[in-house]
Amino acid sequence: MQHQRLGNSGLSVSRICLGCMSYGDPNATISGSPLGWKWALPEKESLPFFKKAIELGINFFDTANVYSFGASEEITGRALKEYARREDVVLATKVYNPMRPGPYGRGLSRKAIFHEVDASLRRLQTDYIDLYQIHRWDNDTPIEETMEALHDVVRAGKARYLGASSMWAWQFAKAQHVAEKNGWTKFITMQNHWNLIYREEEREMAPLCIDQGVGLIPWSPLARGKLARAPEAKTKRMETDGFGKRLYATMEEADARVQEALDKIAKARNLPHAQIALAWLLQKKGVTSPIIGATKMNHLEDAVAALAVKLEKDEVKALESPYVAHPNAGF
Repeated sequence: MQHQRLGNSGLSVSRICLGCMSYGDPNATISGSPLGWKWALPEKESLPFFKKAIELGINFFDTANVYSFGASEEITGRALKEYARREDVVLATKVYNPMRPGPYGRGLSRKAIFHEVDASLRRLQTDYIDLYQIHRWDNDTPIEETMEALHDVVRAGKARYLGASSMWAWQFAKAQHVAEKNGWTKFITMQNHWNLIYREEEREMAPLCIDQGVGLIPWSPLARGKLARAPEAKTKRMETDGFGKRLYATMEEADARVQEALDKIAKARNLPHAQIALAWLLQKKGVTSPIIGATKMNHLEDAVAALAVKLEKDEVKALESPYVAHPNAGF
């Protein structure tokens, strides 16, 4: 397993991160929530994936309070306690999305952050979170309030580092400026939406992060599985993943041309589609550790194997040339 520092920080992580959204409660819901994880594996089925990830050398695990409304954090915490030493793994979670009805059940206010970090610590069965991330931008809370609250979480020893997720580049720059101006803890990572069929992050966010020494840990590097198989293949997740359909439904015709190019190279190389798609992203400047989901063992094995795949310039050109500009997706 290869390891790399997250941006300019001293935190070193495996170049593959296991995303834990796939482990939780397939029936989890709260009143009025559009979210759902029908494909999620319950705990008994989830545990072997953590064990295998550790065996493969993966030390980086990413979850969120909202995944299965806490069940993912609970499973992640118990699994890592079973299969790893706490000091040997990098544990990341996130805050922002709705966890319960009412005005304080979501968001990045001081009140919400202080409540949710303690709740995450209890579910994860740990004294600290290595990377505590804001899941999205909160338009209802001044960024000064959010950044000071996050700094206080770090000062209290409840988190070691801070990260952010999908937002506009100007918003991320503003948050970093507010932190620097006040002597507060800055973000060391950006977890953004980036893959072969969604490359809008290459315009502003990725160059900003590279310039500022912020590590990039893309989510959905396989486009919710669309880049992990032949274009005509269908899965339960593709049929039940409402958020995934919203992400990619408007550009299916354009995306199909990229998928066809991927399919051609995968067949020529006699390699799984996922290995080619991940190899492309891993070779992008600034990318530290794509966050992959795994509900079958070969998903983990293919992700790790992608580290050894080196694409030729003509293959990269073939994969990239069909791409056209996309509307914003994932904020």
